[in-house]
Amino acid sequence: MSYPQLLTPEEKLADAKERLNIPTIVCICGSTRFMAEMAEADLRETAVGRIVVKPGCNLKDPHPLWDTEAKADALKEMLDPLHKAKIRMADEVLVVGDYIGTSTRSEIEYARSLGIPVRFTHSEVDPALTAGEAA
Repeated sequence: MSYPQLLTPEEKLADAKERLNIPTIVCICGSTRFMAEMAEADLRETAVGRIVVKPGCNLKDPHPLWDTEAKADALKEMLDPLHKAKIRMADEVLVVGDYIGTSTRSEIEYARSLGIPVRFTHSEVDPALTAGEAA
């Protein structure tokens, strides 16, 4: 007797998104120094019918939610796994800006390790190109 093969969580998510007719989900990544550019990318992606998720906190700008070092540290601790979750649910990643720092590089590597396509607003900063790999 053969048993049906169980779906992985990723396959279940993809199946649910297809059954619910969910549009393409794009996760915007990049340095928070490019928040204005991220907002523009969000607008452009939304205007062509995509769902956009992106960083929601810019710790470089003052705000009561992170106005002490303790609050800022606690928030930073939570934000990395939160953004990785956004990447996991996305169909593709859009990296915004002409600079790739350590965190963004990590997000790109994470997305690619999951087989999620990565686009760039500035393709010349793609770590795969600077490492001599094919994009």
